[in-house]
Amino acid sequence: MSASAFSLSLAIPTPGFEIIAGEPVLGGLHGDSHHYCCPHCKSWMFTRTEGMDEFVNIRPTMLDRHEWFVPFIETWTDEKLPWATTPAPHSFGKLPDFAAFPALIQAFAKEGARPAKA
Repeated sequence: MSASAFSLSLAIPTPGFEIIAGEPVLGGLHGDSHHYCCPHCKSWMFTRTEGMDEFVNIRPTMLDRHEWFVPFIETWTDEKLPWATTPAPHSFGKLPDFAAFPALIQAFAKEGARPAKA
């Protein structure tokens, strides 16, 4: 969907997310995850997943200032290109079980959101 070796997501608590202009359209996969795109350029902007109402996943590259973003968790590594690497300290072949998320959120609160080293 991203036409890239990477598809970055940034989980934002739902109360901290607001669409302030325009009406995004559904695009991409049509299942439990609803991928919203810009109606003009069709860029994938954010995802809402059924059953995970606490968070909205946005594309960090859509932020005005995204240089601080560093991957903390990588998923679907069973399907990655052999040369594609990230500095994420947590890696999963598929998606982690939902039961793993509370510990991952605690770990992120302690270790995450650190600027990348130049």
